[in-house]
Amino acid sequence: MATKQLGFYVDTTRCIKCWACVITCKQWHDIKAGTVSRRNVEEENGGSFPNVTRKFTSLSCMHCENPGCVAVCPTGAVSKREEDGLVVVDQGVCIGCKTCASGCPFGVPQYLDMKMNKCDACLTLREAEGDLPRCVITCPCQALHFGELEEMGRLAAEKGGKLMEGSTKPSVYIA
Repeated sequence: MATKQLGFYVDTTRCIKCWACVITCKQWHDIKAGTVSRRNVEEENGGSFPNVTRKFTSLSCMHCENPGCVAVCPTGAVSKREEDGLVVVDQGVCIGCKTCASGCPFGVPQYLDMKMNKCDACLTLREAEGDLPRCVITCPCQALHFGELEEMGRLAAEKGGKLMEGSTKPSVYIA
């Protein structure tokens, strides 16, 4: 297990589905439109007139405590970093076999140029420890937060949020 676990907190009460998080991710990671998306905004509708509800949730890789993608990768291209618990892909080792997709219960792995492509919390873009992923920096409504999982849990608890459930133990809080 990682010495510390970084993760996301998504405040659905603040997300307006503006797609800024998705667009900035594509821009900063030089991902062409119409291809993969490291972050997506899901919409949930409920109720009936006149009490209709809508909720938007911006999600990416869950950086799980027990990542299924890591467990099934035949080459070791997908790994969990000891220092921060982030799940990363070594593009030089990935053979594009798509086995990792079968191990992820959240459908995160996507493929670009025959290699797995997913959120790495902007590891390649951050200059110093503590820098935030571009999606968090860009969110105009402050619906996305990133940091040590314990702190994300505290923030989520203030709004009645909870840790996402799943057998792989996702590192994402939702409120």
